[in-house]
Amino acid sequence: MQEIRNKVLTTIVSRITLSLFHLRYAEFVNKSESEVTGMNTQFTSESRVGDAVAVFPKASDLFKANRIDFCCGGNKTIEEATKDKSVSINELLFTLNSLYSQYTASENEQNWNEASFSAIIDHIVHTHHSYLNEELPQLSPYVTKVFRVHGQHQSHLALVHSLYHHLKTELEQHTIKEEVSIFPLIMEYEQNPTPENLAKATAALDELESEHDQAGSIIKQLREITFDFTPPEGACRTYQMVYKRLEELESDLFQHVHLENNILFKRLSAL
Repeated sequence: MQEIRNKVLTTIVSRITLSLFHLRYAEFVNKSESEVTGMNTQFTSESRVGDAVAVFPKASDLFKANRIDFCCGGNKTIEEATKDKSVSINELLFTLNSLYSQYTASENEQNWNEASFSAIIDHIVHTHHSYLNEELPQLSPYVTKVFRVHGQHQSHLALVHSLYHHLKTELEQHTIKEEVSIFPLIMEYEQNPTPENLAKATAALDELESEHDQAGSIIKQLREITFDFTPPEGACRTYQMVYKRLEELESDLFQHVHLENNILFKRLSAL
């Protein structure tokens, strides 16, 4: 019952986000030309998706509601990201700029663009890596159980099982590489910012981003073959729980990769 309630809550939140989105655009349609012209246009069609979330973290909710990838797809412009989507770019931009104009960073919200490299790394390790280290092995036996019990009649579960364990291996090896080999080099550069240390700290960034792309591709496949993580009618509680936790894994991974690709790595590459 709790799993069903959580699924319903997730659906309601998504619908509220989309309703707000359309409400904002309706306001736009009813505004006079002078009012629209005077709006704060922080974001345009040429703004990159990842940059928008870096400046305005809550933009991630709007992008996610409209199925726009802001982590691995963070280098795309908003125009490119909406090209194959049902959403109108004008609607999206108006809503984004309208929400941003009302946004005031609270004392509790971290501006990662201004944080030190070590603070960003500490957050990644203790929030996202810690989550993966705990969740990946704990979820694994449930994914296997659902495949074993229901796979005979639902063939897609074999692919869910295969993709999940491929993703698990990829992420485990990736996080170990970052913590053991890459992050110490970045923190060494922060302590001693020489050209030599910068070269060492940035040497493997392209490789890490490529691994992020691979993980993003796997999670997208999982979403597609599970029909947006929607369990079939009459699914048992374990089945429902697995899909819910896969969706939570996707959400955390998006935030994780965004923080690395679009903030940490991007700031390092710009030096």
